[in-house]
Amino acid sequence: MIVAIMAPRSGKTSGLAIPSILAAPGPVLLTSNKAANDAFTATVDARAEVGTVWVLDPQQIAHHPRRMWWDILADARDLAGAKRLAGHFVTASVDESNSSDFWSAAASNTLGALFLAAASHRRPITDVLAWLATPADRTPVDLLTDAGHHAVAAQLQGTVSGATETRDGIYETARQYASCLLDPDVAAWVTPSQDLPEFKPFAFATSRDTLYLLSKDGGGSASAIIAAAADAVMRAAVVVAERSGGRLDPPALCVLDEAANVCKISDLPDLYSHLGSRGVIPMTILQSYRQGQRCWGETGMDALWSAATIKIVGSGIDDADFADRLSRQIGDHDVQTTSVSTSESGKSTSVSMRTERILPPDAIRALPKGKALLLATGIRIAMLNLRPWYEEPSAKVIGPASARATKAITARAIAKTHGHDDFGLSA
Repeated sequence: MIVAIMAPRSGKTSGLAIPSILAAPGPVLLTSNKAANDAFTATVDARAEVGTVWVLDPQQIAHHPRRMWWDILADARDLAGAKRLAGHFVTASVDESNSSDFWSAAASNTLGALFLAAASHRRPITDVLAWLATPADRTPVDLLTDAGHHAVAAQLQGTVSGATETRDGIYETARQYASCLLDPDVAAWVTPSQDLPEFKPFAFATSRDTLYLLSKDGGGSASAIIAAAADAVMRAAVVVAERSGGRLDPPALCVLDEAANVCKISDLPDLYSHLGSRGVIPMTILQSYRQGQRCWGETGMDALWSAATIKIVGSGIDDADFADRLSRQIGDHDVQTTSVSTSESGKSTSVSMRTERILPPDAIRALPKGKALLLATGIRIAMLNLRPWYEEPSAKVIGPASARATKAITARAIAKTHGHDDFGLSA
């Protein structure tokens, strides 16, 4: 289980994500908020040679045509799954510190109930948007009752029939959380289609396929969909591993780049505790330790950091407390000092020993691009030279392929700007 903390432009993609994807023997998942000249373009052709490439690009980061759909409600057919899906929409919209206030908790419960109502009767997720727009609609309550979810139906009915101001506040908050689905182009990626193949997480776990999950970060993004898809894949992989002897073979690699921006899975620190033992290798890439604290809270980030068996810290660490913490973990060493004193009887030389940091905090902050600290279970902290993909022999093939994929993205963007959907382009 890997956690990497590397600042932007420090080689985290070229020296860590891309080489890992190219070397992966089994299925690969990648989350990202960019596509051109990045891990997507550098690996898409190579991964297409070993398996099917699936691209979930609801906000058109790569201007990729929709050639698949994923049933976002597939795991919401029981209460636990529905609440988990609702949690992804809440987590994508609020910080960890605000996710438990009244309005967030109530909106999460309402979203979970509506997801459960839709999933129980194979309704599309767009029906949930209609129910959110009309709180007085009894359809979801009736659907829950018909499916045997009487307690959830009663709770939803209580919300609907409560004080108007409270009900409207809860529903408005829920509408904000699910606002990305208002865009029909976004909702289409997670709505059943008879004309396109369906992405199935359980089949993916035993394949050599690749899933690229692309989303913008910030307000109004589709990051909730990306987090839900990544979570579904990892959980499906764990179930498949448990059914097949306890471990996936070959293992699945899940590269969660920009994890705190486009893939905020609230209980990722808890998942880390057992993913590795099931042959699911998560690689969470963050820009700073504090970014992780903002996403999962101080306790959650500490748990994620502790559960990781491999920790990589690259250049650009500006957090003084984190740099000092690393410096103390690296340890001290003895330094011999020699002093010379002069007196009437002549010169005398004395030798003494003193301890000092092997790598002081200012040296950690000044790590050059391409250098990284490795903290792995059972060994002393080591200094690494990251080897970017373009220094490997395969760069002769990957470089031109990446350029072609980037050119294809540009061409698709230009075609859309001029009102032409030229979806015949590769990559």
